[in-house]
Amino acid sequence: MGLRIGNLSIDTNDLAGSTAFWTAVTGYKVDAQDETYAFLADPDGTGPALCINVVPEKREGKNRLHLDLHTDDLLGEAARIEGLGAERLARHGEGTAGWIVFADNEGNRFCVCAV
Repeated sequence: MGLRIGNLSIDTNDLAGSTAFWTAVTGYKVDAQDETYAFLADPDGTGPALCINVVPEKREGKNRLHLDLHTDDLLGEAARIEGLGAERLARHGEGTAGWIVFADNEGNRFCVCAV
């Protein structure tokens, strides 16, 4: 196939807050930005980039697309991400298995999944 995922975009009303949150969560680095967007790149160059885009409207309802972040330390990463300001919405599975649903600083949902 001739296509691959190059980057994923996240809409925001708070560019500085969302950029700070997502760089802290992922360890990605700001590669480019202006007052309307921030482009976050994987420092290893292996993962898709994140593009944080300023939009005028507020988020309403549930996202139709969300990120699944994989980890071998589900509980440790969950605690770290909550410490960064994410809101825990749901837990699926027990102990170190399954996944946890979070919302970022603007309510965008994402999952942290045990691998």
